[in-house]
Amino acid sequence: MEVFQATLLFILQGLGVTLQVFAVTILFSIPIGVLGAIGKLAPIPPLRWLLEGYTWFFRGTPLLLQLFFAYYGIALMFNIQFQPLTAALVTFALNYGAYFTEIFRGGIQSVESGQYEAAKVLGLNYPQTMRRIILPQAFKAVLPPMGNEAINLIKDTALCATLAIPEILKNTKTMVSAQYAPGLYFVAAVIYLALTFVVIMIFKHIEKKFSYYNN
Repeated sequence: MEVFQATLLFILQGLGVTLQVFAVTILFSIPIGVLGAIGKLAPIPPLRWLLEGYTWFFRGTPLLLQLFFAYYGIALMFNIQFQPLTAALVTFALNYGAYFTEIFRGGIQSVESGQYEAAKVLGLNYPQTMRRIILPQAFKAVLPPMGNEAINLIKDTALCATLAIPEILKNTKTMVSAQYAPGLYFVAAVIYLALTFVVIMIFKHIEKKFSYYNN
């Protein structure tokens, strides 16, 4: 029992890193997504082309490949070596920022065109229209896909193990190798399930609150 407790404690030490990757990614990718969506819909062709290229690249290539490029590729090409966790945080933020860009773009486009016309009548410019009228209405529409991406993010944090970052999966693999106890992967699965359950409950609560305030 003492051995199992020590093993479980070691695996749970990776929980802090997993939550750090999750929190930092959410903190930066959502603003990236909002700004990216606004930019893709702005009447500025060069900006739209740039953002199209950004979302195409990060949504069209595997996240694992992006992690390898950020950690190994940049070091070889430009002689700049990031710390593994730094490379992972930047990659995750840019990757999920691309997905959130498309999510927010869809949410913004779901708002009736009459809202834009009303904003023009009120004398609001494009940024004011987005901030005061469009984004508050679009937020409700994007909550479900945002929840799905948050769940995917919890699972994707396991990819950090490929850079030897001591998150849940990496610590589990270490204990499995040390004790030859494959059953520990089930323990890791339970931890991930618990995390995704919490995320699901949080987004359900947010959706319920948002629906209440809009009724």
